[in-house]
Amino acid sequence: MDLIKTYPASKHGDVFMARDCSGRDVLVRDGKPHALDHEAACWLRERFPFTAPSPVLERDRTFGVGDRLGIAAPGHIRVFNAYDAVPVLVQQSVRELTLTGRSWEDILDCVTFMAFREGYTGGFGADGDHLKQKKDIADLLALGFTMVTLDCSDHIRKDDGEDRLPDELANLYLGKAIDLGGGQSIAFSRAELAAAYNIYGEAVEFAASVWDEFFASGCARADFEMSIDETELPTTPAQHFFVAAELQRRGVKLATMAPRFCGEFQKGIDYIGDKAQFEREIITHAAIARHFGYKLSIHSGSDKFSVFPLIGKHTQGRFHVKTAGTNWLEAMRIVAEHDPALYRRAHAFAAQHVEEARKYYHVKLDMAQVPDPAGLKDHELPALFDMEDPRQLIHITYGLILSDPGLHGALYSFWDTHADAYAAALEQHIGKHLSMLGVTKKQGGELK
Repeated sequence: MDLIKTYPASKHGDVFMARDCSGRDVLVRDGKPHALDHEAACWLRERFPFTAPSPVLERDRTFGVGDRLGIAAPGHIRVFNAYDAVPVLVQQSVRELTLTGRSWEDILDCVTFMAFREGYTGGFGADGDHLKQKKDIADLLALGFTMVTLDCSDHIRKDDGEDRLPDELANLYLGKAIDLGGGQSIAFSRAELAAAYNIYGEAVEFAASVWDEFFASGCARADFEMSIDETELPTTPAQHFFVAAELQRRGVKLATMAPRFCGEFQKGIDYIGDKAQFEREIITHAAIARHFGYKLSIHSGSDKFSVFPLIGKHTQGRFHVKTAGTNWLEAMRIVAEHDPALYRRAHAFAAQHVEEARKYYHVKLDMAQVPDPAGLKDHELPALFDMEDPRQLIHITYGLILSDPGLHGALYSFWDTHADAYAAALEQHIGKHLSMLGVTKKQGGELK
């Protein structure tokens, strides 16, 4: 057995991970190397339960780190070894899988192997993000995913339509001030209640049907999140309360809910909007979540540094935040730092295909504000990742970049060679996210 490297943290008796002479990581058991395939991942999850996901959202501070590349877990593990928060290390949407050509099995297996290789026993969740179809939910629960994020956007009306309001709802909600604690309360006018019903009534019914089919029996060992954030109009606190109350009436037990907050949570850049209004509203949104016993979920949470302190403060340190694009952007920042020629190739490809990429994401990207790398010196390229428009260019074109055979192979070869640099970058960058949210370091937890 020709091995050029072993991973000491993975040692469990005669089972460990190593790198063979061809440069591939393998699982060694019974004295023989085994490929890191789905069968090996299933064997590890059965033999070593810490390599399998578990429901984690009942913990106060949880943080999703979507890894589109399948190589980010070592850096993520370093962060969560240091900070008092629990990760959802497996987190992808159908859109992301389509754009990267990966599968649900693949994203779960990659984290299983990395948890074993790094000796990570702190626990992690696995989130099927933005699911719209019941078949996908059934498939993921069968695979062992431990979180379902139900995307209800197809069932949310874009306006309040006609003023339709069933008498039952009018009798339940009108003429009352509902105390949320902490000086917060909710009261509906007839127009507000009618709008909440007309916009979100169908979404409530859809979520309740999913709960009844998959969760009500108690067989699903998974957390349930309702996402109503993929819409143009913000969710008012009154509408949030209506959705939560109607779900409660149907017996639905949420772990988290993701409203559509005021302002804009665009991909890979800071919050856009009136921070004073955001603070006023998140105080009430957080009070509603506490009233019903679930946590707020913050989607598109990458790099929202200006509002992180408000989120941490007003949720009283109980939140779920999702990131994905920022992990990819850090991977590309490392390329810009260490291989300027490769980065220039990727950037030029992104600029050429940006209009095709725009249909997948809503961003404010202005290509006129993206400097041409041809006019930059090599050492100036990493600074592009400190600018909003270049960040959004590279963010939305990840699927196209990775689908190009020449770029795909060159990039993965680079990241394999610079794995420690990427892990260190994630350690610092995701650590900044957690620190700004008010998450403290564990005793003895220090970033390397």
